[in-house]
Amino acid sequence: MTQPSDIDFIFDFGSPNAYLSWKVLPGIAARTGAAINLIPCLLGGIFKATNNQSPMAAFGGVTGKLAYEGLETRRFVAKHGLTKFASNPHFPVNTLMIMRGMVAAKRAGVADVYLEAVLKAMWEDGQKLDDPEVVVRVLDAAGLDGSALAAATQDPEVKAELVANTEAAVARGVFGIPTFFVGGEMFFGKARLGQVEAEVVRRLA
Repeated sequence: MTQPSDIDFIFDFGSPNAYLSWKVLPGIAARTGAAINLIPCLLGGIFKATNNQSPMAAFGGVTGKLAYEGLETRRFVAKHGLTKFASNPHFPVNTLMIMRGMVAAKRAGVADVYLEAVLKAMWEDGQKLDDPEVVVRVLDAAGLDGSALAAATQDPEVKAELVANTEAAVARGVFGIPTFFVGGEMFFGKARLGQVEAEVVRRLA
């Protein structure tokens, strides 16, 4: 049962900041006792619905902005010891298949294994995860039935659930990823994780 102090995490594999946030969230959960409710959503769908765009498109013409974003990422990586993180050489990656796969994995009860396998492949090993053959190979190597999960991405109910998740996130005010909710309070970006933890603690007091 969801508690007011639990953390909803709006998530897409295509966001490096979602990967970085996920590596920190379990520590917050362990310290506070909060549960993490991972909600797969399509970042592209969120952008389209909110007239948002990627940092590269939005800030590419702003002198120094993207360089500073890179600096903040390096600081975050160093602070949390996330030495396995690496930019994906195929970025941006179309994440439709692997996000549908996340929904299918949740339905099949293998979400934890799927999540870690795909995160590692995307943001540590630099795999091209919009290639179905690569996806199946990554999942098989993690001990999952890659072919079955790939087939499940074409299930109309799986497709509909991902769309519904995305629409519901936008209705809550989400405009990008990573976004977190603690109760009705929204927090955007990995830099807000301290605020997320503080809100959980406040609700437990």
